[in-house]
Amino acid sequence: MKQTASKELVKIITASSVGTLIEWYDFFVFGSLSVIISTQFFPKENPTAAFLATLATYAAGLVVRPFGALLFGRLGDLIGKKYTFMVTLLLVGGSTFAIGLVPTYQTIGFMAPLIILILRLLQGLAIGGEYGGAATFVAEHSPVGKRGFWTSWIQITASLAFLLTFLIIFILKSAMDKAAWEDWGWRLPFLISAFLMGISVYIRKNMAESPLFAKAKAEGKTSTNPLKESFGKKANLKLVLVALFGVTMGMGAISWSTLFYVQTYFTRFMSIDYDQVNTVIIIGILLSVGFDIFFGWLSDYVGRKLLIVLSLLLAVLCYRPIYNTMYHTVNMSQKVENLSAAKMETKKEPISTTSKDSMLTTTTHRFYTDSTVANEIKKEHNGKVELAKTITINTADKWKLILMFFLPN
Repeated sequence: MKQTASKELVKIITASSVGTLIEWYDFFVFGSLSVIISTQFFPKENPTAAFLATLATYAAGLVVRPFGALLFGRLGDLIGKKYTFMVTLLLVGGSTFAIGLVPTYQTIGFMAPLIILILRLLQGLAIGGEYGGAATFVAEHSPVGKRGFWTSWIQITASLAFLLTFLIIFILKSAMDKAAWEDWGWRLPFLISAFLMGISVYIRKNMAESPLFAKAKAEGKTSTNPLKESFGKKANLKLVLVALFGVTMGMGAISWSTLFYVQTYFTRFMSIDYDQVNTVIIIGILLSVGFDIFFGWLSDYVGRKLLIVLSLLLAVLCYRPIYNTMYHTVNMSQKVENLSAAKMETKKEPISTTSKDSMLTTTTHRFYTDSTVANEIKKEHNGKVELAKTITINTADKWKLILMFFLPN
């Protein structure tokens, strides 16, 4: 009997985790493609402002997550988690698919960023309800004394979804040339969401309600006004505020500064080669997954509060030194250049087959004694100059960055 119950629990966790993973993929793919999205849905005259506007649009989805948790949490308390899951799944998946179809700024003007913002808000609402609902659903199925271990499988879906996002983008980007990717290929990761959503709907349609909810419903003990009971009673309100400002806000800052911001920090501000950044993050995520499960299991024995407080304290003490170490690892002013090995290449190409205008591209390759390579690219066209830099780090520095990325995770 115990073995049968365990097998059933594994099925429940698998169904919940796969669905949550796919919804996190939908949420992450926008952030992972933020650089190219900034050129598609915002004015190109000021690339920095366009990129910041893209990040702000991404952040809008995060801002509404707590409201999504309230909205769909209430819905889950009234009609059950199973049907609420289907609503959040269709909402976030449909929004992601729609982003892949939105015309560019050059086509419809300011309607493009407005539509993208609305779709991001819908995504944020849905993932806010999905993640908390999935964790609660699994916890309600889990035996007392093992809820930390079993719900930790929901926790790793965010990391695995981030990994899935990287892999899908890498595969698609490698399968086409740069021009095709920047023209239409970047839309494919969004459109693939429809296929992933179909998989999740198929898996989840046969899920049963949790035994705790089914029992409460049969006994007529389900709440008729969950929000009023949560916020209208002083004792309950205190728990809600402690959970929001004492736990969720801090853990959210840790999660987003490690998973999402690190990618931007590496590529935009440290100029590390895109493929190397992917390698660092993928290996770091794979290393951290096992520790998520371990600490979930450990929380069943030492308690959740101790681990949460310790993790927040370590983040406060260590984040600045970690980012400082990452910066100095790739700080070119601290490396010794092999001046005699430097090479310069100049190439003049027509802008298009129908235009007489051309672009002059000058690429300077700089080599350093520790095997680091820096490529400085200068593009000149009609008096306008574009500068770009890409750094390929050595193996030792790459593993150092992997360690620095892994530690906060």
